[in-house]
Amino acid sequence: MPIVEVSGWGRYPRREAQIHRARFHSDLERFVQEIEPLLARGNGRSYGDACIFDNLISTLPLDHLLDFDDQSGLLHAEAGVTLEKILQFAVPRGWFLPVTPGTKFPTLGGCIAADVHGKNHHVEGSIAGYIRELYMVLADGRCLRCSSDAYSDLFEATIGGMGLTGLVYAATLQLRPISSTNIKLQSLKTSCFAHTCDLLEETANEYTYSVAWVDCLVRGNRLGRGIVHLGNHESRPSDDELLTLHRPEIRSIPFELPRCLLNKWHIRTFNRLYYHRNGNRSKRLIHYDPFFYPLDTLGNWNRLYGRDGFLQYQFVVPAVGGRSAMEKILTSIASQGNASFLAVLKAFGPGRGLLSFPLAGYTLALDFPLRSTTVSFLRHLDEEVATAGGRVYLAKDAVLERNNFETMYPEIETFKGIKGKYDPKNRFRSAQSERLGIY
Repeated sequence: MPIVEVSGWGRYPRREAQIHRARFHSDLERFVQEIEPLLARGNGRSYGDACIFDNLISTLPLDHLLDFDDQSGLLHAEAGVTLEKILQFAVPRGWFLPVTPGTKFPTLGGCIAADVHGKNHHVEGSIAGYIRELYMVLADGRCLRCSSDAYSDLFEATIGGMGLTGLVYAATLQLRPISSTNIKLQSLKTSCFAHTCDLLEETANEYTYSVAWVDCLVRGNRLGRGIVHLGNHESRPSDDELLTLHRPEIRSIPFELPRCLLNKWHIRTFNRLYYHRNGNRSKRLIHYDPFFYPLDTLGNWNRLYGRDGFLQYQFVVPAVGGRSAMEKILTSIASQGNASFLAVLKAFGPGRGLLSFPLAGYTLALDFPLRSTTVSFLRHLDEEVATAGGRVYLAKDAVLERNNFETMYPEIETFKGIKGKYDPKNRFRSAQSERLGIY
């Protein structure tokens, strides 16, 4: 196999790897016997080093929909199928993803490995609550089905386990019924961080989906001002028009932008314009695609951050004491002028445990162009997050140190025990697992 350079979506870090393409279930069995150590890789949409390693098993050819019950909404699909393909199949039939991240290009297997969450976590949780079965190939070559009733320890460790427990061949996912592709959207402007959080809490029982854009470069009494977007599925009776797919035009970024364009002055200007031109809009209907996937219309948008790439940093802090901890972190970001085009705040409901990211509280996602001080600054934020009882999202992490990781994920020893039971020789690894000592 040729050696190629790979990275996550953030394009940092990068590593040379051999990629082996799994076209059939039997390929997974063979690769486990012949290649050691190894890691499954989907579409490479995690941001840091969770999806890179020396030997990668690409699941992209495993992209078949295997079975569907149009009465119950249970979909059985191979791990390499993307969310986009699931939507193309399910939406015209009146079904939708129960949970979706901010892009439709990850694979089903990748979403399971990261236990992805969406704008509805505060009421409906992560994808873990909608996976009914997993079909896996283990380190010893065994093929088995696991669920909450069969090999439940493996099932719980695999969802959110970052691909470290075995190779997922296929999964059964519970879809949700819809009668329209439209979302009823309400956008409201907020004056400060407390106002933003209040609005998220006050509307939690009224709206299935909620998310806030936050201006992270303002200070003082305007700290954390933003725009809260609230949405519900349109409940009108279905017809052919309402269940048609939206196919937006995709404009690609043809080259890496110069580093000089990514500075706090440009971002501050962008934030000011966005804040004053949006928000406090009357309720309106919007197709689900721009609501859930606004960046998917911009192909290769990671090139906006230049050749060196960027670090996406997402963390969560508990509901109790979380606001003050978040305000402290926002103050640190604003005072140092660390520029982030993206600053997305969401409320979380209860988490699931082991290596899954969510816990009840507030989560903030930020993009930082890679600079000489970026890694040290994010490690400083890691200390603050750990002190507050929070954690960072492993699917986006590239810099977390082992001591803070073990503080943030107190069930790591339980996870290691389950991994050791099914993978005693630590055959499933990643650059991230080696950095964090997950073995």
